[in-house]
Amino acid sequence: VQLQASGGGLVQAGGSLRLSCLASGRTFSTNGWFRQAPGKEREGVSCLSNADGATYYPDTVKGRFTISRDNAKSRIYPQMNGLKPEDTAVYYCAAHDWGGSVVHGCGEFEWWGKGTLVTVSS
Repeated sequence: VQLQASGGGLVQAGGSLRLSCLASGRTFSTNGWFRQAPGKEREGVSCLSNADGATYYPDTVKGRFTISRDNAKSRIYPQMNGLKPEDTAVYYCAAHDWGGSVVHGCGEFEWWGKGTLVTVSS
C-alpha cells in the first residue's frame, strides 16, 4: 500500500490550499488527514468513512476544512480554507480497511503516507 501526499507549501493567513493523497490505485474503507506541528501531538483533522459517508473534523478546523474523495483517480483531498498560522504543520494522509465510522472521531489508522509541509504566514 502506498499513499502519496502532495500540495503543501507556503500560504498567507486567510488563504486556501488543497492537498492531495494518491492512494495506491485502490479505495479504502476509511481515509484521513492528520497533522503534526513541532512539539505537538499528531491531530486528525479530516476523516471520511466511506460506508456511511460520515466525516469528522475537530473544532480546530471545523467549518474551514472539507475532505472529499475521487474514486476514479484514487485521490483524497482536504480543501483547507481560511488558513491560520496555527495550521502550520506537516500533514499526512492515512487509510485503513477496518470499516466502521468516523462520526465520533478519526480513530486509529493502518497505512500512512509521507508528510507534506504546510506553512501559513501571518
